[in-house]
Amino acid sequence: MTRTQWVALTAVLLALVFAGTAALASGGGTGASGGAGAGGSGRTPSSDSADAGFARDMAVHHQQAVEMSFLVRDSTDDEDVRRLAYDIANTQANQRGMLLGWLELWGLPKTDAGKEPMEWMAGEDGMGDMAGMDHGADGADGAHGGHQAHDGSLMPGMATNTELKQLREARGKAAEVLFLQLMTDHHKGGVSMAQGCVTLCTNATEKKLAEGMVAAQRSEMTLMADMLKQRGAKARS
Repeated sequence: MTRTQWVALTAVLLALVFAGTAALASGGGTGASGGAGAGGSGRTPSSDSADAGFARDMAVHHQQAVEMSFLVRDSTDDEDVRRLAYDIANTQANQRGMLLGWLELWGLPKTDAGKEPMEWMAGEDGMGDMAGMDHGADGADGAHGGHQAHDGSLMPGMATNTELKQLREARGKAAEVLFLQLMTDHHKGGVSMAQGCVTLCTNATEKKLAEGMVAAQRSEMTLMADMLKQRGAKARS
């Protein structure tokens, strides 16, 4: 097994393990500590909690990753890229379903027009430095505060509408390179968000899922760096 294949397998297995854990816990209703839903922290999260904010924002973030994966699937015949895109779409669609399911279980809205994206991370000591460890195409922008929503990019790492149009129109190697670059940026933003949940969320099962996201997406970023190198390209930042 090559290094690239090993990294890909590791990423998929990590995502499936943590997704399975979260699914079992959420299906169990009340956690061991007597908490309401999703593994239990002793209480149901409030609408303005980090638990709810992460669930809402990561569901939006994941949806774009699924969209980009379907776009590249139809733009190239390369089996390695198509396989990676399938794995990302499958994993993140499942995780998105869990996040939205928890909001439903908690009796909380799936959207909150009164809050800015990433507002749940604002004001926490050290969070800006943490986010900076994994910033993507947004340069020095952190995972909250510094990022300005523009052209459809609501959160750090998200592709703009212009970039999605470019991916939609690209074909072959050009589509592969652009997808790998955009998804690398996307994962960097996602890792920062998941790290934020690991620090701030109180629900044990949601924190465990976030830890799995960090591990799996970092493994996929290593894989994508190798795939970009094979195509004579590299990540944008």
